[in-house]
Amino acid sequence: MFRAYGLYSHIQRNRLVSALLLASFVVLLQALSFAFALLFEAWGRGGTATAIVARAAADMRHAAPIGLGVAAVWFVIALFGHRQMIAAATGARELTRAAAPDVHRILENLCISRGLPTPRLTIIEDPALNAFASGLSVDDASIGLTRGLIDTLAPEEIEAVLAHELTHIRNRDVQTMVIAVIFAGLFSFVADLTFRNWDFPMGRGPRRSSSKSKGGGVVIVVILALAIIALSWGLSTLARLALSRSREYLADAGAVELTKNPDALISALRKIEGAAKMPAMPSRMAGFFIENPAQPRRDEWLATHPSMQSRIDALVRFAGGRADPALPRSA
Repeated sequence: MFRAYGLYSHIQRNRLVSALLLASFVVLLQALSFAFALLFEAWGRGGTATAIVARAAADMRHAAPIGLGVAAVWFVIALFGHRQMIAAATGARELTRAAAPDVHRILENLCISRGLPTPRLTIIEDPALNAFASGLSVDDASIGLTRGLIDTLAPEEIEAVLAHELTHIRNRDVQTMVIAVIFAGLFSFVADLTFRNWDFPMGRGPRRSSSKSKGGGVVIVVILALAIIALSWGLSTLARLALSRSREYLADAGAVELTKNPDALISALRKIEGAAKMPAMPSRMAGFFIENPAQPRRDEWLATHPSMQSRIDALVRFAGGRADPALPRSA
């Protein structure tokens, strides 16, 4: 029998983690604004390190809103273009009811059980076993399945995968991950531009004689600002990856909540493991799929997804699943 003890606390924990990680992007954005305020003051007026830092702190009244405004413009452009990006990158096309009536029926039953609009179904003609969700709201969402997944998985396993992707849609995970990718992309863009042109964005840096005349604190402050930019870039990347891993655990838990069948999801994950690789798929899309076969396995800190074993262990611990669903349940 399905045992729900621990499942809802697991869901709440992951939601809290996700909220904290999203909040961290805002904090890092302020740190990035402060770094540029430091560069502005160092290049513009110089002085001692203490004086430059004090002036930069005062500049944050203006720098912080500008940083948020730049991020907002970046968001609007990326949010409106994300669907076209996903469609072009995956090559997914519509999966009609005539082509897969059973898959449509399974998805409709899941949606009816929760009173949700039924997302569009698409298919990627690839023998790999994988799936993804897209769309920024439940009314404008789609679920994509590979040909290999449809042909290989049993009906209850397909139901578990669809429930996983439907949970992503219910929780607005696609929206969350698009925001995280945009944030991380912004930090990456700024860091790359800064370190390729170390005097960006203030124009040419001062000559050595000019630097000396402005005070020895300039070099110290510039090094500090560059360190903040590099640290913001690194932490934003780690936060994006951690957010992605957290949402996968949450989607697994939501799938069990929908289907009441943790063993089906465990079985599906075991089949997907090692069979999810799509060489033609751009790396930027990997985090949107149920499994990212290209991620490093030795260090989950650098992975978009938890390891399959970690996900299965969570389902066994929190949802009452069996480590090996092929074995019969004991009485």
